[in-house]
Amino acid sequence: MATQQPPLVPMGDDDHDVALQRTHWRKRASLSSLAEVADTFLGKAGFDRGPWMAVALASGIGAWFVLPTAAGWVACLAVGPLLALAALATWKGRADRTHLVTALVAVGILFTSGAGLIWARSAAVGAEAFERPTSDLIEGRVLQRIEQPAQDRIRLVLAIRNPANGEAVRIRVNVPLEKATAAMGEGALVRAQARLMPPAAPMLPGGYNFARRAWFDGLAATGSLQGDIEVLEPAPPNEAMIAGIQRRLSSHVRGELGGSAGSIAAAFASGDRGAISGADELAMRDSGLTHLLSISGLHVSAVIGAAYLIAIKLLALWPWLTLRVRLPVMAAAVAALAGISYTLLTGAQVPTVRSCIGALLVLIALALGREPLSLRMVAVASVAVMLAWPESLVGPSFQMSFCAVIAIVALHNAEPVKRFLAPREESWLARLGRRTTMLLITGLVIEIALMPIVLFHFHRAGIYGALANVIAIPLVTFISMPMIAIALVFDIVGAGAPFWWLTGKSLDLLIGIAHFTSSQPGAVKLVPQMTLATVLLFSAGGLWLALWKGNARLLGLLPAACATLLLMATPIPDVLISGDGRHVGITGEDDRLLVLRDTRSSFTRDNLLELAGVEGEPMPLAAWPGARCSPDFCAIRLDRGGRDWHILMSRSGDNVPERALAAACERADIVVSDRWLPRSCEPRWFKADGRMLSATGGLAIDLEGQSYRTVAQSEGDHGWWRGRRED
Repeated sequence: MATQQPPLVPMGDDDHDVALQRTHWRKRASLSSLAEVADTFLGKAGFDRGPWMAVALASGIGAWFVLPTAAGWVACLAVGPLLALAALATWKGRADRTHLVTALVAVGILFTSGAGLIWARSAAVGAEAFERPTSDLIEGRVLQRIEQPAQDRIRLVLAIRNPANGEAVRIRVNVPLEKATAAMGEGALVRAQARLMPPAAPMLPGGYNFARRAWFDGLAATGSLQGDIEVLEPAPPNEAMIAGIQRRLSSHVRGELGGSAGSIAAAFASGDRGAISGADELAMRDSGLTHLLSISGLHVSAVIGAAYLIAIKLLALWPWLTLRVRLPVMAAAVAALAGISYTLLTGAQVPTVRSCIGALLVLIALALGREPLSLRMVAVASVAVMLAWPESLVGPSFQMSFCAVIAIVALHNAEPVKRFLAPREESWLARLGRRTTMLLITGLVIEIALMPIVLFHFHRAGIYGALANVIAIPLVTFISMPMIAIALVFDIVGAGAPFWWLTGKSLDLLIGIAHFTSSQPGAVKLVPQMTLATVLLFSAGGLWLALWKGNARLLGLLPAACATLLLMATPIPDVLISGDGRHVGITGEDDRLLVLRDTRSSFTRDNLLELAGVEGEPMPLAAWPGARCSPDFCAIRLDRGGRDWHILMSRSGDNVPERALAAACERADIVVSDRWLPRSCEPRWFKADGRMLSATGGLAIDLEGQSYRTVAQSEGDHGWWRGRRED
């Protein structure tokens, strides 16, 4: 028998108001329940709040880079205070909401502070780029000299007058090594004919953004000489003392130890990587050892640790001092001075500064008898770096440096690891085995933590880095760097040759490990399609895993899993088009990359290969059997997504009859040209000509999904993006 339904009764106005009121109270009750759960969670989590404060500051800085317009930046400045005020107004005085209110107020204020800090920094140091390439006679003062003997050149950063408007600007000029002299140091006045270019935007979506780097470095143009360079005033002998010491030290080391070993020894001693060959750089990167070339935690820790041990041993030999002074405090002061000196000598780059700050905090903790290895120490170091250089947040150096340290500290603070490393009665062989196992596990964790960042920035990463680091890190820490220091000391009396020989052998072994590891099958993973959303999900998951305690940290696996799925679902681009329209790369037709124009530029070739996920030499389209090329155009048919795509690309600057061009465009799905094509050229899908590319920048096209990404999508209204100024 069917159940009889009650008749529908019309609802009056009073009943309607009552229903709305009940809904309102249910929502408030739900919100209150969520707030109670969140406050309880924060109260019981037992986590260190300091690192999350650093994350909030970094989030504000990152939001400014990600959001495209000034309206979004203003919203970042407003959302923090609004969040804090809303929390205070809603739960002020509630004892059961103390943790939640404190967290919301602190996060809101720090988020807004981060956004305001980077916006102010951009406005203060950003340099407007030259409007167009120019060739002029320039005269300027040398602000910085950068040695790059591996590229047969030096680089001079000059202060000059802009030839267009007479304003004082900074530029960077490449000077061939045979034309460089010692007189071209900091403070020298030089004159030369030079071709100057605006700093280049990313060639393709996901490519290296030199324009952004130049904006924060204050560079309005870069270029090269067109003839000789004249020194009007040589560099004063008392100017740039630290830079001069760095260059002399690097030159001395390379003079005592030649070849690749000498170049790497010079990098360890002075931070000068300019003499390291491209082949060695690539091998170190693909083997997961490139972090050894950047003066960072390993090197600074080795210097400070050695200084601390030597100081405390020597001071202990003085009984009068031992009875009156706490030796750990004095030894910490000596080690701090050594660390600061080494940081300044090696150029004070972001990883070095971060490592120096962290090491100083460790020394302070040791002197006070506190726990030295903590995430709070890492947070203080990161905040210090972000306050000084907030733009460093989006660079690979900052991200890789802090990611590695966070991974190490979080791993060694985990209870299972503490139990594994706890002192116990055992033989030296068992102790060595445990330490070696822990070193391998640490290397593996670091490789996993760094992998998303490395793939996002460089589109390739070494797979066997954990194994290589098990040998390389102790080799550098306990043999190579001490031998360099001892050799430099004995060079004072002319007796350093035996130690340089030992240094060379240890560094030859390091280079051999790098080349052997990078040459193994499957040693390198190529991932050209890592998007910003993917790397942000990986980062969020990694931070959650590292900064929380207990089972709650496992929730960080969820965003990491989502990021993995997103990465697997992101297709490799079928067509890559450079921002000037001259270079086109096509994937999926062969193991090699098909290119419209053969080029001698290693920068162009490497960008195309990396963002296509292809190794080996590219093949010109004119030599590909499936393409039809004339002196003016190349055409190719691609089978993607169950249909044929016809692509037409221009090759020359010669005039083509408009009617013939219009007919060819009508038969094509995509037309690519470095010129501005007439409106009569109407392909079936879209036209990537000079007019479009001047606004969008480079393109990465997915034919199966019928979508494309542009450089402009990630640049917005930021000052370094020239596309926003195009008509």
